[in-house]
Amino acid sequence: MIKYIGVHCNTSGGLEKSVLQANKLNATAFSFFVKNPLRWNTLPLQQSTIKSFRKFCNKYNYSTLQILPHSSYLINLGHPDKEKKKKSCKTLIEEINFCNLLGLVMINIHPGSSLKKITEKKCLENISNSINYILKKTNNIIIVLENTSGQGGNMGYCFEHLAFIINKVRNKSRIGVCLDTCHLFASGYQLNNKNSFLNIFYRFHELIGLKYLRGIHLNDSKGKFNSKLDRHENLGYGNIKTSVFSKIVRVIEFNNIPIILETKDASIWKKEIQWLKKQSLLPKISILNF
Repeated sequence: MIKYIGVHCNTSGGLEKSVLQANKLNATAFSFFVKNPLRWNTLPLQQSTIKSFRKFCNKYNYSTLQILPHSSYLINLGHPDKEKKKKSCKTLIEEINFCNLLGLVMINIHPGSSLKKITEKKCLENISNSINYILKKTNNIIIVLENTSGQGGNMGYCFEHLAFIINKVRNKSRIGVCLDTCHLFASGYQLNNKNSFLNIFYRFHELIGLKYLRGIHLNDSKGKFNSKLDRHENLGYGNIKTSVFSKIVRVIEFNNIPIILETKDASIWKKEIQWLKKQSLLPKISILNF
């Protein structure tokens, strides 16, 4: 079984550049921003861009299961302000429509933030209501919720948050989860303890279900355990043991989902991918049978 291992690619010069970069790095998965992540303005996708993106995905054998695009950082589906929440919904709808045009099947989002102005429960309700609205206005694309580090008022720093949202989403076929290792570690999930490593993912299965896991962001953490700090680091340069990353690419239940590096130093991405591929050939691990 080939593991889907790759990086978050650059789209400077066109979305199709992400496919070319992934191929150059010998990646078997990749992510990219659908649009500028720091701007609300959304320019329509050109037919030439759509054709080029699809052509290169086909040429280099990237299936939809290997690609997990990322939404704008500005989107906040849990925003305490009604108009700003509507603006976020509108932007995500546009990005979902882009994904459809590109022939993709999912998009990764940060769930949302209370901005410390409303309760966590109210914010989580805002997020689930926003998702239900967006799913009614769009087709096909799966919204993938990324866990967070717990920095500021960001929701999704615990499995209970993600379970709450998913339980309230009506169309369960179009909701999923992406687990970020840096965020897990920073929010209080002790990945470094070999006795708790598998328990963490089994707990995810109990609360949410592994069937909802659509991707993994594989990042080391600059911050210490339970620091709430969202600062990614290259593998082996932060506070998460390299053995953790080795285990993750050997987990049987993580087959057929994109495992994406979002590490800082792009100059060693190829080396990181090579190392992860090598680790994936070591004896397999199962979350459900340990």
